[in-house]
Amino acid sequence: MQSHGSLFGKIVVASQHYPPDPSTTAAIMAEIACRVAGDHEVVVLSGSGALQASQTGAGKPRVIAVKNRMAGKAALVRRGLSELLFAARIFFALIRELRRGDVVLTVTAPFMLPYAVAAAARLKGARSALIMHDLFPDVLVTAGMLKPGSIVTRTMRFANGLMFRALNAVITIGRDAERPLLSYSGMRRSKIRFIPNWATLMPGARPLSPDNPFRKPLSARFIVGLSGNLGFTHDPEIVFEAARLLKDEPDIHFLLSGWGIGFTRLKQLQAEANLSNVSFVGRVEDAELEAFLASANLWIIPYRKDVAGVSVPSRFYNLLAVGRPVVLVSEPEAEAALTVVENGLGWVVTPGRADQLAGAIRAASRSDDGALAERAVKAAAKFDRTTAMNAYAGLIDELLRNPDLSEQ
Repeated sequence: MQSHGSLFGKIVVASQHYPPDPSTTAAIMAEIACRVAGDHEVVVLSGSGALQASQTGAGKPRVIAVKNRMAGKAALVRRGLSELLFAARIFFALIRELRRGDVVLTVTAPFMLPYAVAAAARLKGARSALIMHDLFPDVLVTAGMLKPGSIVTRTMRFANGLMFRALNAVITIGRDAERPLLSYSGMRRSKIRFIPNWATLMPGARPLSPDNPFRKPLSARFIVGLSGNLGFTHDPEIVFEAARLLKDEPDIHFLLSGWGIGFTRLKQLQAEANLSNVSFVGRVEDAELEAFLASANLWIIPYRKDVAGVSVPSRFYNLLAVGRPVVLVSEPEAEAALTVVENGLGWVVTPGRADQLAGAIRAASRSDDGALAERAVKAAAKFDRTTAMNAYAGLIDELLRNPDLSEQ
């Protein structure tokens, strides 16, 4: 059904991450592109290389590879230059590809990308929408990498004001993002759309099985899990310190799997302390994710302070989907914290307070709330792929018909 595409404009998705890249962002952008391609012509500018044959053809997005060489996360200066170069390449690809009336959709990583997209769309008379996964420079200030009043921070905030003025829509995945967004002069509430992410696993309580391959090697009765990317907004130290505080409780064991600078730090801490109640497993592939998430009694999501409105944990919904409680290290007004409290899904503890985290884990290990798994599954069912995809498709249609949502 390509008629809408010819009547209005086409959709261009600009993303560094796209399949075959295995990241969550890649999966999200592919889901949106494929959903919208049912109604419109869709072109994807991807930094991830070649697609499988099953992802191309009639009714699928047309994918154009954009050269993308990224340095490792530790090489910050080289990585910054690589990201700048990628954003520049996307800008020129958009200048070639966009026509008046088209809609371009992008995401906040790498952080230079949205500026390039907003500028190219404005120059070509196209509409632009940004999916706000992380808010820069706020993320870098939270991580202690930038000072709040530094020239770099002020320059980025000034650039953000121009970008938000140029963008036609900003999609937030957390209700807590509205307040920091509205602190920018170029931002208006009418441009904001809240479309939360979704569980990729089918909601349904998975039993705790002693035969689970991840649980089997561990003798402890109560397993505390940590999974996924630990980036600048996460706090690895609080997890390790909680494990240290609980080291004399043989019933409780920490099972850790993931990647990023936070996991590098966790492994350093374990190499020094060699706690007997901490185990690491390698990065878990998608095929094993369900078994891994079902192996723990409780899951931790450890944020630093001041992350509310700046970052939302996409892994959160899959933890609920398997029927597990969570202990969230976060401000109470953060999106995931609101969801935990509103639905009775676990514990929210103060960032930086390892004693509170240890206390919550201890309380969870003694809890006999049999209805918690049922509540978690019920909450996960609200965060549904189809609902989210329909919301994205609706927003795209709105942008095709109306040049500026803020004029409604």
